[in-house]
Amino acid sequence: MPALAQEEAPAPGEVMAIYDIVDSVSAGRIEADIRTLVDFGTRHTASQTESATRGIGAARRWIHDEFERISAECGGCLEVVYVSDTISGETRLPEPVEVVSVLAIQRGTLDPDRVVMMSGDIDSRVSDVMDAESDSPGANDNASGVAGAIEAARVLSQHEFAGTIVYAALAGEEQGLFGGEIVADWALEQGWRIKAVLNNDMIGNIAGIDGVIDNSTIRVFSEGTRAAETEDEARRRRFTGGEVDSPSRNLARYIDRVADQYVRNLDVMMVYRLDRFGRGGHHRPFNAVGIPGVRLMETHEHYDRQHQDLRNEEGRHYGDTIDFVDFDYAAKATALNAATLALLAGAPPIPANVQVEGAVSPDTTLSWDLPEGEAAANLAGYRVHWRLTDEPQWTHSRWVGRTSSYTLENVVIDNYFFGVSAVAEDGSQTPVVFPGAAGSFGGY
Repeated sequence: MPALAQEEAPAPGEVMAIYDIVDSVSAGRIEADIRTLVDFGTRHTASQTESATRGIGAARRWIHDEFERISAECGGCLEVVYVSDTISGETRLPEPVEVVSVLAIQRGTLDPDRVVMMSGDIDSRVSDVMDAESDSPGANDNASGVAGAIEAARVLSQHEFAGTIVYAALAGEEQGLFGGEIVADWALEQGWRIKAVLNNDMIGNIAGIDGVIDNSTIRVFSEGTRAAETEDEARRRRFTGGEVDSPSRNLARYIDRVADQYVRNLDVMMVYRLDRFGRGGHHRPFNAVGIPGVRLMETHEHYDRQHQDLRNEEGRHYGDTIDFVDFDYAAKATALNAATLALLAGAPPIPANVQVEGAVSPDTTLSWDLPEGEAAANLAGYRVHWRLTDEPQWTHSRWVGRTSSYTLENVVIDNYFFGVSAVAEDGSQTPVVFPGAAGSFGGY
């Protein structure tokens, strides 16, 4: 028999406060921040650190000070920290360099160790990745992502959430994703349970080298199977499915839903790939240690404006300068991040230990752990979800209330994929969790 849902379902899929959060994002403030970052001349990882006006040292101190200023305006609601380590002996960092990232931490009111993160990369580069002296504005790559994280902090720090939000300016990306590796290891040492990393890398360009101008689409890249999957987990996945249902992939689906519901004139293109072909981004080191993460970025890149010395040749501009950044588009991308962070942090604990059974049966039963204590104080109940195996999005769901299992009668397990999401009293909902290790977001 199916479990009986006693409680009334919250209004599905709509949290009115999110519209105000989206509308609060300012293109003007994002432009000002990008201009400030560009004015540091270069932010190469190995550039000078002592100057007050040039180099990555000056840039990261300004980011730290800006986060502190935002914190002062919310009564000290942000804890601003540097997270660093010294890297040497690497192809792109042969000599010792301190790789320093800046984090602003907005602690949750119910479950402070449950964390979601928005990140951008501080550093910039020109054609020669070892050139730490030449001007390297990095306006789009990636002052746009850092400015987005700072603006999200301004907006979301005016609200409280059940879980913790971290706004991160990561360093050392162009030299080998070192900032992400350092921060991921440090966060795990702190006991953080990171449920989502939204890595923003280039969110300000709308004119592609393919001749397309597009200010209404954003790509979200996500791994299909978990990088941290064990051999035994891979064997089980072969027989039960999950190749396109990693936590990162269901996080991407979640972001797609958020865009459809809350952000005007912005559609998500889900790309079923870890990153662009043969290239990398700062969500990857988080994925490598089992943390769900995705990359958000513009849909049509212009390669003349990435990793190039500043120059004009035969009437063609090269270099990542600010005159090619579209600030309204960057604001829409930032608004999508802010809405997603607010919903994730405002949701209850993500379902854990999700299981499914129903072989040689007309019915399918889903089960999961039911959390207790203050961390779950905002839990209203659960939805079970299902879709045909070739559907990109979850197409069917049913409110089942505050229970730990539910049976879908006459829904045959062989024909669908299944999952579970948790819903808060205000309607905030978690991503859908696919059963088993393949889809697990980890413990509560």
